[in-house]
Amino acid sequence: MDIDLSALHLLRPYWLLLWIPAAALPWAWRRRNDLKRQLQGTIAPHLVEHLIITPQEQPRLRPVYLLAALLSIGALAAAGPTWQRDIPAFVDNRAPLILALDLSPSMDADDVPPSRLQAAKHTLHDLVMRRAGARTALIAYAGSAHLVLPATQDPQLLDTFLQALSTNLIAQTGKDVLGVIEVAKRLLAAEQVPGTLVLLTDGADASQFAAIPAALKGSDLQVMVLAVGSGNAGVLRDAQGRARIASDGRPVQADFDEDALRKLASASNGPLGSLTLNDDDLDWIELHAQRHFQAAQGDPQQVQWKDAGYWLCWPLALIALLCLRRGWKVHWLAVAGLAVVLGAQPQSARAGPVADAFFTPDQQGRWAFEHGHYPQAAEHFTDPFWKGLAAYNAADYDLALASLGRLDSAQANFYRGNIYVRQFKFAQAITAYQQALKQQAVFPEATANLALAQALLKDYEDQQQAGTPDEKADKVVEDQTPSQGAKQKQQVTPQAASDQVWLNNLTTSPAQFLQRKFLLQDASRGTAEGNR
Repeated sequence: MDIDLSALHLLRPYWLLLWIPAAALPWAWRRRNDLKRQLQGTIAPHLVEHLIITPQEQPRLRPVYLLAALLSIGALAAAGPTWQRDIPAFVDNRAPLILALDLSPSMDADDVPPSRLQAAKHTLHDLVMRRAGARTALIAYAGSAHLVLPATQDPQLLDTFLQALSTNLIAQTGKDVLGVIEVAKRLLAAEQVPGTLVLLTDGADASQFAAIPAALKGSDLQVMVLAVGSGNAGVLRDAQGRARIASDGRPVQADFDEDALRKLASASNGPLGSLTLNDDDLDWIELHAQRHFQAAQGDPQQVQWKDAGYWLCWPLALIALLCLRRGWKVHWLAVAGLAVVLGAQPQSARAGPVADAFFTPDQQGRWAFEHGHYPQAAEHFTDPFWKGLAAYNAADYDLALASLGRLDSAQANFYRGNIYVRQFKFAQAITAYQQALKQQAVFPEATANLALAQALLKDYEDQQQAGTPDEKADKVVEDQTPSQGAKQKQQVTPQAASDQVWLNNLTTSPAQFLQRKFLLQDASRGTAEGNR
């Protein structure tokens, strides 16, 4: 562990005032036990030195010295010595990251095994999981740009749609980076914080380079380009891994346009990297995204430092053990020592008579929760919120809903909404998030997830309007209204199972969902352009 002495300081320096009583205690003890001082006024001073017989004792450790050491080291530990900044594992959770994946046919080339697209998806999977709890959005693009998911903190949901992406989802060919930037700017405006857009692509459209600087002007959006491919031409393959054959009988190859990628990075004034299929990619994104966020924030108060005072707990524990000596009147330290021993035995806190004797079920559940044993935590907890939260993290959504359903709080409704989104029950999720916001007006996570659920519900409604292959014809019911004579009305009553069929299709095949969504978006854009 390297210590930067130039950055060494204390987080809570006022605790060092305890050094005053720590130094005064030995002095007061020696003064109190000074026999010469006790005999002053009783025996003449010139006789005291001749009448006192001082026994020859070997210097030995006294309780007061250990108490002074406990106070001194404890005060230093409480003061919070630190020399290292507390930099989060990734960009601050408030800083959104927008991932844009190129779905052009050239991404099926196999120069990066198994293909450029699969390699990019593998990297994004690791990135999404590494950013668990941070806000991440996903965009897919080729000749047109499409929002797959708004910024969300749910890595599993994001990865579900990420793995469904393929080059046959977008009909229009090309590489519409300008469209990606416009979608990313709208996302960033909703987040109201600076963010980073990461483009994973193997080329760029040269006709857009001149317009990119103007599109980024005045925005807090940083653009990073991660090149996917190699200098060697790759063979295009289909979904079954078979090489695509041209009319002349040769395999179809896709070039890697390195020059265009450099010009793209230059036009967007962002860094250019190359896909390496290891953690270097994640570290590279982390470094630049974090620097951009901190520079855009421009707030030195955001800097946090790691508190290293806990390292002093070990010498404190050793001194406490030395206090357990025969004849010393500090027997209460035995209780503290026993507590330390019990606290140092995490296995005994899981279950069993020893744990039951010293810890409540909620305390055992909290220990399991903090150590990532969520199923065991859900079994131990009796508190409905913590039981529901542990079950939520354990993906036991039925138990989580049953536990959280007993509560009517903002946090409980927020997690219920998260569960409904995972189950693709968007209407119920929206109701839960709205209830959470009624109970707690300032709730950024609920506000963001409400927008996500509303966007997904809109996609569902668009599909309902466009029709799905599994929907049956609507049933027409004639309604005679006596007050209006013989006028007849037609009421459209969809099949009750229609919603469930759609949800089942969405759950088992998000690729079909995305393909329909992209087609609807392209159609709406074409209609809007035709009306201009």
